[in-house]
Amino acid sequence: MTVVPFTTFRFEVVLDLANPVGGLTNPLCDAAFAECDGLEMTMEPKTVESGGVNNRQIHLIGPAKFAQLTLKRGMTSNVQLWQWLALTARGTVAPASGTVTMWDADATPVIEFTLEKCLPVRMRGPSLNAREGLVAVEELALVYESLSVTALGADGAGPSPAGTGAAAGTSAGVSGGLSVSGGLSAGGSAGLSVSGGISS
Repeated sequence: MTVVPFTTFRFEVVLDLANPVGGLTNPLCDAAFAECDGLEMTMEPKTVESGGVNNRQIHLIGPAKFAQLTLKRGMTSNVQLWQWLALTARGTVAPASGTVTMWDADATPVIEFTLEKCLPVRMRGPSLNAREGLVAVEELALVYESLSVTALGADGAGPSPAGTGAAAGTSAGVSGGLSVSGGLSAGGSAGLSVSGGISS
């Protein structure tokens, strides 16, 4: 049986606050993210030298460390990510749980990354240039306490009860990567909307 590697353009990121505060709602920004980077866990090895043993090294494993997760999305009137960071800066710590779900070509969830106790540490606004007609993209960096990976479907642990369906914060008619469309937003204003996730 030929095993086909998964592609990177079909995915969904969902951030849910344990206790929504300051007018924030779940999922944050309706789970509309176009890029996700930083799903990484490393362990620093410690080398121990043993007297009289010159032909080998003894390695001990140190504590696990996790990278910062970077999320990018087309900027809209939804500024919940900025509000989340501002609340954190004022001392109102509101950790979120995160799930990053990868989908195959048939829009079936196949891999789910689970992140616990996520906190925002940086927000970056778009680079503005009047000569270019580019989409304005904002960027969020967050830290997390733990990372686990689950294989979904018949060969894995099966779909989890929440966060893996197309309705879990994924916009209808949106394809993975950057998807740009013009028209009226939910608030009734015209303009460009950009999101990432799964086509439905």
